[in-house]
Amino acid sequence: MSEESKVENPKAKLEKSAISPRRAEDFPEWYQQVVRLGELAENSDVRGCMVIKPWGYGLWERMQATLDAMFKATGHQNAYFPLFIPISYLEKEAAHVAGFAKECAVVTHHRLEAGPDGKLRPAPSAELAEPLVVRPTSETIIGATYAKWVQSYRDLPILINQWANVVRWELRPRLFLRTAEFLWQEGHTAHETKEEAVDETEKILGIYETFARDFLALPVFTGEKSESERFPGAVQTLCIEAMVQDRKAIQAGTSHFLGQNFSKASGIKFQSREGREEFAWTTSWGVSTRLIGTVVMMHADDDGLILPPRVAPTQVVILPITPKEDTRAAVLEAAEKLASRLRARTFHGQPLLVHVDKRDLNGGVKSWDWIKRGCPVRIELGPRDLASGTVALCRRDHGAKAKEFVPADQAVATVPELLQSIQETMYARALAFREQHTRVIDTKEEFYAFFTAQNTDKPEAHGGFSLTHWNGSAEVETRIKEDLKVTIRCIPFGAGEAGACPFSGQPSAQRVIWAKSY
Repeated sequence: MSEESKVENPKAKLEKSAISPRRAEDFPEWYQQVVRLGELAENSDVRGCMVIKPWGYGLWERMQATLDAMFKATGHQNAYFPLFIPISYLEKEAAHVAGFAKECAVVTHHRLEAGPDGKLRPAPSAELAEPLVVRPTSETIIGATYAKWVQSYRDLPILINQWANVVRWELRPRLFLRTAEFLWQEGHTAHETKEEAVDETEKILGIYETFARDFLALPVFTGEKSESERFPGAVQTLCIEAMVQDRKAIQAGTSHFLGQNFSKASGIKFQSREGREEFAWTTSWGVSTRLIGTVVMMHADDDGLILPPRVAPTQVVILPITPKEDTRAAVLEAAEKLASRLRARTFHGQPLLVHVDKRDLNGGVKSWDWIKRGCPVRIELGPRDLASGTVALCRRDHGAKAKEFVPADQAVATVPELLQSIQETMYARALAFREQHTRVIDTKEEFYAFFTAQNTDKPEAHGGFSLTHWNGSAEVETRIKEDLKVTIRCIPFGAGEAGACPFSGQPSAQRVIWAKSY
């Protein structure tokens, strides 16, 4: 039975799995268990915040290193800006403050003291003259800095990115998807002309699309957000949207053309080539640790994580099987030699990331640990393998019990090809899943039925992505959101087929993508 059919038919008889409940039984709880048992993260004692564990942080570091190189290849540099933002800075851009006001954490005092009951409290005498907002995003503080840096067109463009944490006070947190504090990168650029800023916005979206496809094995739709879904204060928001296994959408990255809104609010002015005073054209763009949640929800199965090889913290794990003490030293020595040979091989121009698990545990326990962590390739090596010159080779995108016994030399020679095969297979599966659950819909009745739960095992009755015309009306958009909790995920590029909006009967320039989302 295929993995996909397991998701679609919860009544099907299934073998015992490592994750309980299964995806088909309780998708939200399945996700939490995959994250926990995969050693990615756990909830902290601070409500809404998470502790990212070494395996999860290693995954983020791999993503970070790849994106960082892609940004720098297009002329961007890294910098760092303050965590605290004066509240008056946010007030300078009306749409921006309105968009983030309900999510802001605010610092009002700079010292604690013991109260009458002996407990610590903010010292009344230490109240700040102006409250400081804990960074929800950095357009305003960076804009104030750019205003000091820019005097002439010769000072432009400014192409800066920062890797940082931000705080947005979430009411319904979920590990990686929505947490009060999360990690991300945020790029902020300033340009001499509108054309340069628009080109920058589109260029970054292309980087995000390439990264999602080639490294995370995620097919994404690219397009523009509707006005109601646009970043607060932006003129235009471009996005990549992914579908995960419960057929909901996840906004996986955004790139914003800010026009001159923020430069006017922050005073980013320069003397033009003609000697006139002009305002800079700015952009901002970012992806976050939400990408980890997206990878989990798209690729994991009922036995745990399945990580794309190009971002996995460990690509190959060697599991020495040492049932007897008298053969332990020989097996461990052979495992280390095998690891050295594998580390001399490359995958996409980089040395293979290989780990030898020397823990004194039962071989089955160690194997299941790495299955749940989603390590792309496992190699088991025991006394019998030493005698025969073979190893057991297991690829995570196949069944947990599937393994192939091959000569050790063959394993060393073929692992890079195996990793590439896993990467390609994961993308192909994700693309096939998305295509199966994306439908062109032309009537209101079919649209509402598509997004309404049905007592049926038909996949098409449970929603997904709908390509449906829209007349551009905010009223129509709001009504559908209220009725179905369905929103416009993006206005896709290259879908300019004219038609009629099934909700209003009015003309529509093109189809847009509707879906339920995280």
